Amino acid sequence: MAVTGRAAFVALIGTLAAVASRSMAGLLAVDGVILAAIALDLALAAGIRQLTLSRSGDTTILLGQQGTATLTIGNPGRRQLRGVVRDAWQPSLQASGPVRVVVPAGGQVVVNTTLAPTRRGDKAAGRVTVRSLGPLGLAARQASRAVPWTVRVLPPFLSRKHLPEKLAVLRQLDGQHRSLIRGQGTEFDSLREYVIGDDVRSIDWRSSARRAEVLVRTWRPERDRRIIIVLDTGRTSAGRVAGAPRLDTYLDSALLLAAIAARAGDRVDFIAVDRQVRARVIGASRTQVLARMTDAMAVLEPELSESDGGLIASTLLAAARQRCLVVILTDLNSTALELGLLPAIPLLAARYRLLVAAVADPRVTELATARGDAASVYQAAAAERARAERAGLAARLSQAGVGVVDAPPDRLPAALADAYLGLKSAGQL
Repeated sequence: MAVTGRAAFVALIGTLAAVASRSMAGLLAVDGVILAAIALDLALAAGIRQLTLSRSGDTTILLGQQGTATLTIGNPGRRQLRGVVRDAWQPSLQASGPVRVVVPAGGQVVVNTTLAPTRRGDKAAGRVTVRSLGPLGLAARQASRAVPWTVRVLPPFLSRKHLPEKLAVLRQLDGQHRSLIRGQGTEFDSLREYVIGDDVRSIDWRSSARRAEVLVRTWRPERDRRIIIVLDTGRTSAGRVAGAPRLDTYLDSALLLAAIAARAGDRVDFIAVDRQVRARVIGASRTQVLARMTDAMAVLEPELSESDGGLIASTLLAAARQRCLVVILTDLNSTALELGLLPAIPLLAARYRLLVAAVADPRVTELATARGDAASVYQAAAAERARAERAGLAARLSQAGVGVVDAPPDRLPAALADAYLGLKSAGQL
């Protein structure tokens, strides 16, 4: 049961009238009339228990976009239901508010709730609260009921805007725009005239001897190669850079890389790991890999502990026995890498072509240039030290044969895609 604001207003007016008359009997009479009206209104309100509630609507929503959850209310009773329905959801979905409804006897209505998610993951519906008002609008029957439904909020894939540009480069590598590459692939394509900058090892001396010009061999870029994207979901992925967690930037970078690689004809696998394997997409077809990765990424959250480098290495070795490109998305944090992945790098570099991608903090660069006062100088010194440690770690990885992509959040997805295309054009996959 619920009492409406109208009942409170009527009670206030009646009480003021009774007080003005200075009669206790009048006050009791007014209260009695109001209580009787509330009881009558409640008795005439349509019942709630017999209502049928069912759900439909979106099951997946991209973060940053809106979705709709549909609630169908059936009224098998003999009285028309006039009231308010509130469909509750988790706060991060920012669901629209209560809706006034009129459900005819023996009929049904559809209530649409707009969802505007602000966080990834699986979001379960709360309880549906129905308030059935009486004809006088003084009182209402009210009840809440669980109507299960789950919406999965997917990563937004903001770096999709770079896809046309990168695919144009890929088409050039594939020769679709008649643009031949200078790389050292394994599949011979054709001969062309030597230009400054070509690798002299590509010169075809026999063909050049038969003509009055120097000719070089051109090669088609490698296809049908395997790429394994490894996402470190340990504590460093929880750090916020430029207002967003590193993990979100890693997810965006992985999606762009997977989209380009799948279009290039390469096989893409995905593993998310910290102290245990959190997600795994292995063996998906090129047409399904992006959807499966997006679905697996939706529920990932940073684990606030150091990642297990041994587990990362063993998981990789079990997943791929042949040489392939392994892209590891992790932070260039000396402490975390020393305790985690760094000891396993020599073993992995001997087996795979390794590429490490990390999110650089542009704030560190800003601090390193500040010289306004003593505090700024100390901050600049600390920033320079952090940059030197990061550069030293990148140099160690490079000496071990590992490629390093270190870029701010807004540039990392495109930089990682360029690194992949560069390896592909050079035939190094």
